[in-house]
Parts: sequence; C-alpha cells; structure tokens
Amino acid sequence: MVILSQTAIYALKATMYLAETEKGRSVRVDDIAGALDVPRNYLSKILSVLTRAGVLHSARGPSGGFRLAHVASELSLAEVIAPFDDITGSPTCFLGGGRCSDATPCAAHARWKGVSAAVRDFLDRTTLDDLTRDGTAEPAALPMSTPA
Repeated sequence: MVILSQTAIYALKATMYLAETEKGRSVRVDDIAGALDVPRNYLSKILSVLTRAGVLHSARGPSGGFRLAHVASELSLAEVIAPFDDITGSPTCFLGGGRCSDATPCAAHARWKGVSAAVRDFLDRTTLDDLTRDGTAEPAALPMSTPA
C-alpha cells in the first residue's frame, strides 16, 4: 500500500517550497520551517537526510541553507520520498497483512494491486516542477489498467 508517512509529506512540502524560491538561492531551515509550519528540529533532520541522498545541497554560514541539488523538472516525487518511504517494493497488504503477492493474496489484493501500481507510477513520473508551476501544468498521463 502506498500511503506517505508524515516525514515524506514534510519532505515533499519542503522541496516544493525550495523549488518555488529564487533559483539557486539557499534557504535557511528556520525560514522553511516557519513558512510550512513544520517543527524546526524535525525538518532539520529531514533536510539532512535529503542532502545525504543527493536531493538537496546544503551550505553553512551567513549565506548558507538548503537548495535543490537538481532542477525541479528533473526531480521526481519518488526521489524525494525514497529516503523515507519504500514505494519500489512489492505492494504492502491493503488489509495490513504484510506483503501480498499473486501467490499469497489477501481479499483486497487483486483490486489494490492496480491502484498501488498507479500511485507508484504517478510518483515516478511526476516532478517537483509539475506541482509547483502556477496551475498550468498538465498532469503526467497515467496508464489506465484494470486490476489483475
């Protein structure tokens, strides 16, 4: 099941905020936390993880802070949330039974499998730029499939 943790949601919000700021400008964690109403210490840890993952660059000092390591049009949502949530593996059981498979399905497996795959595809194909443009962006086309 692909449902994002609060940490992954904060990571998305922070990277979207950075994508919307002046290109190449570093933003201090206090400014990001204040703008997003996110606990500063929690956000600081999230931004550090994103820096180690290569999603962000960070710099210390008076003009320091965080900025995107890549242009927003080349940074997928999946890349942002990957350090926090596993969306690449087999789908987690919708009913909470661990990992489902075609060989050992739960009662919801056949229907949930297609939905879960579509969500993973959305996260892989949607970039920060797609979400931060001023409402003119066309959504990434998702294949319509019937549940297997």
